[in-house]
Amino acid sequence: MAEGDPIPRVLVVDDEPNIRELVQVALKFHGCAVTSGASGKEALQRALTDHPDLIVLDVMLPDIDGFEVCRRLRAQANDVPVIFLTARDTTSDTITGLALGGDDYITKPFSVEALVARVRAVLRRTTRQAGGTGSPDGASAEGTTLRAGDLELDEETWTVRRGGTPVELSPTEFRLLAYLMRNQGLMLTRKQLLENVWGWEYAGQSQVLETYVSYLRRKLDPLGPPLIHTQRGVGYSLRPP
Repeated sequence: MAEGDPIPRVLVVDDEPNIRELVQVALKFHGCAVTSGASGKEALQRALTDHPDLIVLDVMLPDIDGFEVCRRLRAQANDVPVIFLTARDTTSDTITGLALGGDDYITKPFSVEALVARVRAVLRRTTRQAGGTGSPDGASAEGTTLRAGDLELDEETWTVRRGGTPVELSPTEFRLLAYLMRNQGLMLTRKQLLENVWGWEYAGQSQVLETYVSYLRRKLDPLGPPLIHTQRGVGYSLRPP
């Protein structure tokens, strides 16, 4: 992590001791303060007492699986970033984890370097959020409010309204919509969106982006004309009607 930055607190939860130790050592080497747990129950308890900045969470835990842990955290309005770690590598599992509010999904076996890079990317992104964003580019703004037609997004209170109707969004949905609104009218490539919303250094995992665009459409389109448009083979743009 950058010199002078506060030390990020990472909670690592996995029932395999060798994986726990491997991830702990790697993250401590890169400047994180790391605590660990071996069960879903421990994950929920430590999330409450340790206030981690990020959780690396195994899905296949012996008591409460990682998906249920994440579901309970979100139900408690705990938006701590979660990176799922699992041996299951299917599209349905990936979408399930992300739909529950997970920020990333890494399959075993994994390279330690790749895991550390993902952790750093998520921490960078959440640090930028906590520090606020710069003036919007392409969207009309008043203070922290972005506007596109009848759609309003307040970056300070994390609220969204369309035509005056509140729209409930997950943290990742909110970040994606905010980026689209700051750049409304522009055609944004999949690579741009992944790097700026997820913080990834590469343009892989496009299914994640497509899944979240579909989530946004499902919530916004019933309230008015479509706002998010697809350019096949290129990416997406947000354009007011």
